[in-house]
Amino acid sequence: MELEEIIIQKIKNIGAISFHDFMEMALYYPGKGYYTSGKSRIGKSGDYYTSPALTSLFGQMIGSQVEEMFFMMGSEPISIVEYGAGSGALCLDILIYLQRNELLFQHLKYYIIEKNDLKHREEKNALYEKVEFIDNISEITGFTGCVLSNELVDNFPVNVVVMKDELMEVFVDYKDSFVEVLLPAKEELKDYLKWQNIELPNDYRTEINLESKEWIRQIALSLRKGFVITIDYGFPGEELYSSKRNTGSMVCYHNHTVTDMPYHNIGGQDITTHVNFSAINLWGKELGLDFTGFCNQNLFLRAMGLANHLRKIEHEMLAQNKEAVFLQVNKLLMEMSNQFKILIQHKGVKVNGLRGMQFSQSL
Repeated sequence: MELEEIIIQKIKNIGAISFHDFMEMALYYPGKGYYTSGKSRIGKSGDYYTSPALTSLFGQMIGSQVEEMFFMMGSEPISIVEYGAGSGALCLDILIYLQRNELLFQHLKYYIIEKNDLKHREEKNALYEKVEFIDNISEITGFTGCVLSNELVDNFPVNVVVMKDELMEVFVDYKDSFVEVLLPAKEELKDYLKWQNIELPNDYRTEINLESKEWIRQIALSLRKGFVITIDYGFPGEELYSSKRNTGSMVCYHNHTVTDMPYHNIGGQDITTHVNFSAINLWGKELGLDFTGFCNQNLFLRAMGLANHLRKIEHEMLAQNKEAVFLQVNKLLMEMSNQFKILIQHKGVKVNGLRGMQFSQSL
């Protein structure tokens, strides 16, 4: 049975489902969801590009930042926990970079939390023996190190709300085709807006990502000492819920084409929403994670010395490779990096400024 038919049958059995539940099935239904079907999604033959897929330089800059964090943590053995490693490109690039630091690398542990069981098998063939797959970060509670995610939170299932006389939530029904119905929003969604002093005008439609709260909670409870690096596209809450974004931020990706039609090609397209970095930062503070810095990816890479790194390796490149490398870097810096943001938080570490956060803005 196709995934669309499975969703239709569920609606017929129990009635309209929340958009959150629809999105969760579309992306993560076992064996049939967008991220669980085992199909390749990244690169020229996929649906979108990620920074690690463009060039190994991105992972090297992240590795360099982790190395600085290592020294701030007292040069004790650390663990890196990466959520949603995908093809494993970022993991490999980070490990290759960190291998040059014998003190760090000797006792380093690298954990990957990945929902797609099929990818477990693919990645285990390619990654170092340093890597171990786990199902939940609670399995390694009390560790020192760094928690890393790249384009993860934007794919958490969201609740969609619309402001009418009161806050309403979007549910999905089926009557010859998928249709949306509005029902009074649950208190948790109303509290989310009140907590951030957000007032939505009439007919304002947007998304609320409550799953990111549980995600950052698990991280904060499991991390004894270290850093959390969250890389994604999104905005501070004030900008995400500004008047110019009154239709929300949801987009769908298929074959490098962007649409706003989540009820088409179910299971065959990505569904994403922009991240509220202010909410992740505030939730983190309540749980003991201090704010380290926040900036766009472009500024982070420049602060980490990407240009200098390129100059060092330029003489090692073959002439025919130089143009390709610089095209990749240009895409990384100009086309993607202003869209993507990096939030870093810390716990139990005295931080006197991170190299990558030289151009940090407040949240």
